[in-house]
Amino acid sequence: MRFVGCCWLLSQQIWAEEALSKAGVRKLEDIVVYQDAKFYSAFPSIVRRPGGELLVAFRRAPDPRASGDTGVSHTDANSYLMLVRSGDFGMTWSTEPQLLYAHPLGGSQDPCMVSLRDGSILCASYAWAPVRSNVFENLKQPVFRAGDFAFLGGFLMRSPDGGKSWQGPLVPPPCRGEVNLDIFGQPVPAYNRGAMCEGKDGRLYWVVARSGAEEPKRTETHLLISQDHGDTWQYSCLVARDSKMSFNETSLYETPKGHLVAFLRTEGGDDHTVIARSIDRGRSFQWEDAGFQGHPHHAIRLPDRRVLLVYGYRHPPFGVRARVLDAECKGFATAEEIVLRADGGNGDLGYPWATMVSNKRALVVYYFNRGNGIRHIAGTFLHVE
Repeated sequence: MRFVGCCWLLSQQIWAEEALSKAGVRKLEDIVVYQDAKFYSAFPSIVRRPGGELLVAFRRAPDPRASGDTGVSHTDANSYLMLVRSGDFGMTWSTEPQLLYAHPLGGSQDPCMVSLRDGSILCASYAWAPVRSNVFENLKQPVFRAGDFAFLGGFLMRSPDGGKSWQGPLVPPPCRGEVNLDIFGQPVPAYNRGAMCEGKDGRLYWVVARSGAEEPKRTETHLLISQDHGDTWQYSCLVARDSKMSFNETSLYETPKGHLVAFLRTEGGDDHTVIARSIDRGRSFQWEDAGFQGHPHHAIRLPDRRVLLVYGYRHPPFGVRARVLDAECKGFATAEEIVLRADGGNGDLGYPWATMVSNKRALVVYYFNRGNGIRHIAGTFLHVE
């Protein structure tokens, strides 16, 4: 049996190397960006500053197993947004992370950074407030609940100086039609986990999730647009809705033709990726099943204008995968699937985010575990032909 298992692993490695070669991408090495056994670190994003400095933001909370508990959770009152830096193109990273933000009412999640053309960085997140079980029934309903936590909705942070300091929180308006309320009885502000996009027209495009009016447990996605770098937002249109599937955790990408392409995570659709496209600058979208499993996603432009799409893979063998798409993101049905990691301990991993660190080198960051061990921020360097 051991011989059969080794042969299977070898065949998977050969298949992955062949897919990398066909896509013009070569894996170089895996690295650890940040790890501390006392903490559960997850959900990173990465940006490259004009001078080449790399910033990785992530969510960090105490790992309950370090103090004797048997499990982990994605909600924690001491979940903070943290930041590490690299001044040598990702080879080494600051060992003591900087506090980006600690929400005064609860735990913060999934810092999603975008570097804007004016030099500032915008970071989107959302938060959960701890609430005693016997208090929930006294809150004005409906409240989205996860255990003993109530959802607070989204917020934004802004840095004018390369992440050295942060202003905020900036609170966006609720998405039109949002039915869930926060602990104060107000509709939760707009939220999302995924990349917003600064268009060539200078506007910011942000696909946010929203609870369905008819089925609050089923989420749908909508587009918000900002004309002032995220200070204010206006509702634009529906992105994706379905009677059977939920859509959430969406990243946006603008093609050379100016199409807005949204990569959506789904629930109730066998974890299939859904791709929605707008050809009219965000006034409407049409979505389709991409035909492969992935959750969630991030897309970047390669030097030759092709697109590197990275995504988590939460099925055996657990890990991180990618595809290289054509410039207009229309070749997803035939693009080779590239296995970046297949050595994860279980499905509690992924959420990759990528950037080019030089003309021929990309870095994909994600959270990872080996053998159900420490949740840490890891990365994979790729050589791009």
